[in-house]
Amino acid sequence: MENETGFPLLGDKFPKMELKTTHGPMTLPDDMKGKWVVLFSHPGDFTPVCTTEFVAFAKMAPQFKKLNTKLIGLSVDQVFSHIKWTEWIHDKLKVKIPFPIIADEQGMVGKRLGMIHPGKGSATVRAVFIIDPKGVTRIVIYYPPEVGRNMDEILRAVKALQVSDANKVAMPANWPKNQLVKDHVIIPPAGDEKTAAQRRGKKDCYDWWFCHKKLPKSK
Repeated sequence: MENETGFPLLGDKFPKMELKTTHGPMTLPDDMKGKWVVLFSHPGDFTPVCTTEFVAFAKMAPQFKKLNTKLIGLSVDQVFSHIKWTEWIHDKLKVKIPFPIIADEQGMVGKRLGMIHPGKGSATVRAVFIIDPKGVTRIVIYYPPEVGRNMDEILRAVKALQVSDANKVAMPANWPKNQLVKDHVIIPPAGDEKTAAQRRGKKDCYDWWFCHKKLPKSK
């Protein structure tokens, strides 16, 4: 059944939006076709937790780039505020912000994406949308304003999605450092009795419905 709320659920096409950013006008998801996107909102410029987040994202930007992933920030602040804030970060903290920041001055994007929390005022919460190269919403994460994000987990999530898509496998908890299967991935469960019987007692299978394997190293 088609999602009629306008809020992008997992598996939905990300809604088309024309945006004003620090890098000029942008249309999502059209302008990012063929790339993965991490769209993340923050409560406001010139705030301490948000500053730590932007520094963390900036320092990890090369790792996201290796995964064909674009970072895009967003808040309800105006473009000039974004520019002055990123200049401050560069001047005071010696970190250049390489990605665009959306100026959602009227809060329309934030409201459409559920980033404006009624109990938290007019600022955006810390939302994360991971969008695939086809413009499909794959992961949505929300944090309250008082809790900063873990960028290592966001990077891991992008990589896990890419590996899962490429190999038609599932990813265990804490992959690639899972307590049970280490860096292995999960094979889809058997779909018939014959396959189930073949998997019983097999190496790298806890049972017919729980088998794992090591992927070959990419070149």
